[in-house]
Amino acid sequence: MKIGVIGGGQLGRMLALAGTPLGMNFAFLDPAPDACAAALGEHLRADYGDQDHLRQLADEVDLVTFEFESVPAETVAFLSQFVPVYPSAEALRIARDRWFEKRMFKDLGIPTPAFADIQSQADLDDAVSSIGLPAVLKTRTLGYDGKGQKVLRTPTDVVDTFAELGSVPCLLEGFVSFTGEVSLIAVRARDGETRFYPLVHNTHDSGILRLSIASTDHPLQGLAEDYAGRVLKHLDYVGVLAFEFFEVEGGLKANEIAPRVHNSGHWTTEGAECSQFENHLRAVAGLPLGSTAKVGESAMLNFIGEVPAVEQVIAIDDCHLHHYGKAFKLGRKVGHATVRSKDRVTLDRQVKRVEALIKR
Repeated sequence: MKIGVIGGGQLGRMLALAGTPLGMNFAFLDPAPDACAAALGEHLRADYGDQDHLRQLADEVDLVTFEFESVPAETVAFLSQFVPVYPSAEALRIARDRWFEKRMFKDLGIPTPAFADIQSQADLDDAVSSIGLPAVLKTRTLGYDGKGQKVLRTPTDVVDTFAELGSVPCLLEGFVSFTGEVSLIAVRARDGETRFYPLVHNTHDSGILRLSIASTDHPLQGLAEDYAGRVLKHLDYVGVLAFEFFEVEGGLKANEIAPRVHNSGHWTTEGAECSQFENHLRAVAGLPLGSTAKVGESAMLNFIGEVPAVEQVIAIDDCHLHHYGKAFKLGRKVGHATVRSKDRVTLDRQVKRVEALIKR
């Protein structure tokens, strides 16, 4: 089976690494000349709206998926005329736009922060008067890893902020006082079978995920699965979906979803019976889903800007290095390490050893 992937970054690369042992081959459509997934398959260098190359991709593969939500929904809709594409264009259309996403949560009875659609500075001024400060202004699309957003703490922060974010459609969200940030990685097959990985505790710095630790018997696991299950069913979703939540007063408030394999699920490669990457491929290919059970205690640490010396990382017991083969650049995710242990005390010790290698 040959899988087409829209996007050729590290997520596409890791999908191919998971699918190769299953006898799958890959083709990536990505405009970047140095797309890091290209080493794992055919690279069609073209813009995401290039219909000639999209048709070429459709003619060469058995099905198509995508590795990130910046892909236009129109691209997926176009491809769907010629080849199966999972997740669907409709799922992507909603998940890539924060306004559509939040409205869906509200319609499904999933708690969210207060929010408002912002189309102008006047809209922002009115929304701030209603929602209050502090609040966060985010572009409706294309923002990730802390990009395309600004925290508003004082009235001065509000002045001219719509123009500062590019005068594009935005979403204002009320600030949430949370006790923790968690994410749930879910996978749904073509026949509707759904499985969930354990909730993951996440730590961010400047909007970028730094550390994820898989939980054991989290008291909010069932609630998170309920909320994610509503979304999966509503979208008739196929593949892996990540759902990020704020922990608040013994409950959860929805932050956002990602219609793809996700950074906070990287621990599953060594830390689960079947990784998120393999399970995504199983789901979109119509194969039986794999077990999402943990194998010991696991954590993932991102390497931002540069990867520490290989020999130093792999010298740490039960530490697994994933180098993306990307040029080092300030603020760029260029690799990660997963750490696995039999108990949490040892895991925490190993995490600290990896953190000591990361330059701040």
